[in-house]
Amino acid sequence: MSEPFSVRITVRGYETDVQGHLNQSVYINYAEHARWSLLQAAGITQAGLLAKGVGPVALETTIRYRRELLAGDEVDVTCVFEWGGGKTFRIRQTISKADGTVSAQLTSVGGLLDLEERRMVADPTAYFKELATDPGLFGL
Repeated sequence: MSEPFSVRITVRGYETDVQGHLNQSVYINYAEHARWSLLQAAGITQAGLLAKGVGPVALETTIRYRRELLAGDEVDVTCVFEWGGGKTFRIRQTISKADGTVSAQLTSVGGLLDLEERRMVADPTAYFKELATDPGLFGL
């Protein structure tokens, strides 16, 4: 397997809480940013998803906080899709400081929602393969 997809983000002061470390909800924003960045890098746009009548949905997210992040810290947010053959898929993400210190690990379960039927599509990999110009970024 190749290296995980990754984006770099600088922690902004307004994202920190009263203790001075990154607010817990912002970790999810960083993870979401990395996922959409991966979609974009693979050639999948929101408009393309809508044209196919589907949209990504988050069903579950687990976060393990490891080390605090402070304003000004640069972090790398990785993103790896894991396919199980059903309606859902897993996304594993790590948020690490630039020096490699792991700050958080996230595991999410997602799927693609048929926007007309309001039900999960049976085979999300088929949509990702069809829409992506580089499905290899998803491990497909």
